[in-house]
Amino acid sequence: MRIVRYAVGGVRHYGELESGDARIVRFQGDPFTGLSPTGHVDEVGDVVLLPPVEKPRIFGFAYNYASHVDETDREIPDVPVCFMKPSTAVVGPGDPIVYPADGEIVHFEGELVVVIGKEARHVKPSEAHEYILGYTCGNDVSDRVVQRRESAFGTLLIGKGQDTFAPLGPVIATGLDSSDLSLTTRVNGTVVQAASTADLLLPVPGIIAYLSRYLTLLPGDVIMTGTPSGVGPIRPGDEVEVEIEGIGVLRNPVVAENR
Repeated sequence: MRIVRYAVGGVRHYGELESGDARIVRFQGDPFTGLSPTGHVDEVGDVVLLPPVEKPRIFGFAYNYASHVDETDREIPDVPVCFMKPSTAVVGPGDPIVYPADGEIVHFEGELVVVIGKEARHVKPSEAHEYILGYTCGNDVSDRVVQRRESAFGTLLIGKGQDTFAPLGPVIATGLDSSDLSLTTRVNGTVVQAASTADLLLPVPGIIAYLSRYLTLLPGDVIMTGTPSGVGPIRPGDEVEVEIEGIGVLRNPVVAENR
């Protein structure tokens, strides 16, 4: 399935995006407690696509591709490097990424995102698939100047967590094998990242096992699994696309903040 969250006339629904991407089969309920068809079909052109999860907890993994570690001139970390973004950072397909008024260097980071389907604690890697609802595309937008200042003191929040700094979507794709999916990021139509999830230093099952060893994962949590090499700047007027095999294209314009 390719599950979408969307609004029609201000009313929010979950549905399944049909092949051809023109129609959505509407459901009652949500994918974490259960979905049932309503018999209604919506045309994609008549709806507003929303972030696939409402107000999720967002876990991020840094330096999880060797190619990205190399381009940052660092050593491969001894332990996973994790951070969190607030739920207010989330925007959906087509929503703008707001470039901060005082921003100096803001980067895109295309990533595979895991959506957790049920509560998970002390999960073995071999069991991780039982706790995954599906996958979506993500963009770990980062203010590098703020990030470096924070990191110098062992913290990381504002550099990663500003409003609109976590675009997600367009769908939650279920039943995917995450071990070798192609990931492509484009800025204004030019390919800037091209990689495979086969290159993840800590693959998805290990990510879930690691997090759930220390904390309880909840339905609707999302995990940004890391970005490959090729990260770079965005500016107002740009359009960023993150495309992942089997999921689709997450497309967001970049606009200047208007205080």
